[in-house]
Amino acid sequence: MNLSLVGVSHHRAPVELRERVSVDHDAAAALAGELAVDCEAVVLSTCNRTEIYLAADGDAALEVRASAALVGLARERGEEIAPVLYRLADESAALHLFRVAAGLDSLVPGEGEILGQVRTAHEAGAAGPLLDRLFRQALHAARRARAETAIGESPSSVPAAAAALAQQVFGDMAGRSVLLVGAGKMSEATARNLATRGAQIGAVANRTAEHGEQLAARFGARSVGLGDLAAEIGGADVVVSSTSARDFVLTRDELGDALRARRGRPILFVDLAVPRDIDPGLSAYDGSFVYDIDDLEAVVEASLAGRRAEASRAERIVAGEAERFHSWQASLAVVPAIASLRARAEEIRAAELAKAQPRLGRLGDSERRIVEAMTSQIVNKLLHLPTVRLKEAAAAADGVVYADVVRHLFGLGEHGDEERPR
Repeated sequence: MNLSLVGVSHHRAPVELRERVSVDHDAAAALAGELAVDCEAVVLSTCNRTEIYLAADGDAALEVRASAALVGLARERGEEIAPVLYRLADESAALHLFRVAAGLDSLVPGEGEILGQVRTAHEAGAAGPLLDRLFRQALHAARRARAETAIGESPSSVPAAAAALAQQVFGDMAGRSVLLVGAGKMSEATARNLATRGAQIGAVANRTAEHGEQLAARFGARSVGLGDLAAEIGGADVVVSSTSARDFVLTRDELGDALRARRGRPILFVDLAVPRDIDPGLSAYDGSFVYDIDDLEAVVEASLAGRRAEASRAERIVAGEAERFHSWQASLAVVPAIASLRARAEEIRAAELAKAQPRLGRLGDSERRIVEAMTSQIVNKLLHLPTVRLKEAAAAADGVVYADVVRHLFGLGEHGDEERPR
């Protein structure tokens, strides 16, 4: 089976392009279902990337299909997306996913949120045998990397980096008032990081009142509607927005008067959403500072020095797990030949025992079982080394040649009794 990956990420595309192809959980599941007509499909979409994983037997033009899907998501900006797409296949695609799951490809190396996002994408996708094995092993590799190294220590998530940015701007966060826009997991994680630095969560604005009230209650904050944002801006020092809206939630037209009324008193806007929630034009007002998710890279860079050694250790773990997956995937090409060879050997063994039945008739049940066991052991021992050699050859890319030689030498498939590998 062939594996293909096509994606766009923060390495080559700014947030204004990534947000064009970003999809939520339901849309990712729907897209995977649409693509999985004659193949397996999983769509992974996070703040940093949108990637399509496809797997199928033979040449199904997987790369072309995945590329077209991403360009289609970008609509009128499809021509801008096409040049920044990356395309990987088989072993390279597997290693990439393992690195993504371990947080080694993230804006914040070692971030913990990506593990859950990879798991969710797997569960929502249309995975078959290959993609199911791929994603399960990627999750295993990521858990090993986090358990066996310190890659997850220090600010290792976007919410933690956002809180660190706020502290860089204001210094002492004690008593600083925070307005949260959005009541999802990202907002809650950011609120916890800010609260541990001494900030006060003043209000939570959310489209769904019930969810906003639940999050506000956890921090002793007020729950307000999105229509109250202009009124809340006056008392806020930090505004953190993370919603699933497709357009700006905080705009210059709606908040302009409130920002002018602050008379230059500093206010920090941190936009963690993709697509973006905050109009970049808000930075035009005195004392107003707007940062989007790409701007957090500078904050992350300051914490990288102490993490490089751990990242190297994690890379070795991930590479080893990726090699294991490659060996398994390569072995798929020789499995039909191995199965047919064993079936032919068992057929010969059974036929010879049947011929000897008149002479074996005098044996008791225990003696018959001994003969059965002995002949089975002979077959297994004879086929053990050829089986091992075939699997080793598959891992070295010679598996198909070896499998064809085995078919020729033993006459496998000559009577239509073997399904050739697809």
